[in-house]
Amino acid sequence: MFSWFHALVDLMTDIINWLYIFTETIGIPSYAVAIVLLTIIIKLIMYPLTQKQMTSMKKMQQIQPKVKDIQAKYKDKDSQKMQQKIMELYKENNVNPLAGCLPIIVQMPILIALFRSLRNVNFPFINEAHAGFFWIEKLTLSDPLYFLPLLAAASTYMQTRLTTSPTDQTQKIMLYAMPLFIGWISTTMPAGLVIYWIMFNLLGYIQQLLVNKQNENEKLKEGVAKK
Repeated sequence: MFSWFHALVDLMTDIINWLYIFTETIGIPSYAVAIVLLTIIIKLIMYPLTQKQMTSMKKMQQIQPKVKDIQAKYKDKDSQKMQQKIMELYKENNVNPLAGCLPIIVQMPILIALFRSLRNVNFPFINEAHAGFFWIEKLTLSDPLYFLPLLAAASTYMQTRLTTSPTDQTQKIMLYAMPLFIGWISTTMPAGLVIYWIMFNLLGYIQQLLVNKQNENEKLKEGVAKK
């Protein structure tokens, strides 16, 4: 188990260095750019999973009022019947409430491996002159000005806002709690990992906008078909 994880950390280090070499060949040598490229590659690999997740989350948001109605109707009468009706509603709308878990599970080893790789004070930079990012001396260090953590919090809020149901109090709390938590924890993380998180969120935000637009078009087509 540990040897497998160490191999993943070493692989992440090698990939970052390979991507840095690529940035050299295109004339913009930068480890920050290498991490942005890494984020894009991982996002493309995970695209099918995140697409299903985002589509399911958007549909969950849309049917949330119906879920609330079922809960209000059966909560104090028959909890088993309530769960049955909710599951029927999910099935009717082709929604999988567990769809959001798989992308998170898949990404966790990547995040941890990237964290361990960049947390290494002896990270094998090919050229340390390109290991920084503007005011940050090295991407293995945290941001002393806390600008990246603020961006991490803002980008987390932006993406979460697109799938938050205004009628669900728990989701509304998480809408604000999660960005604050991410911002706080990012103050102690390597800047390279925070750049990865920001970039991943921005790409996710764009993807979610496209999913929402596609969903709206499908609803319009269904409305026209019914007429």
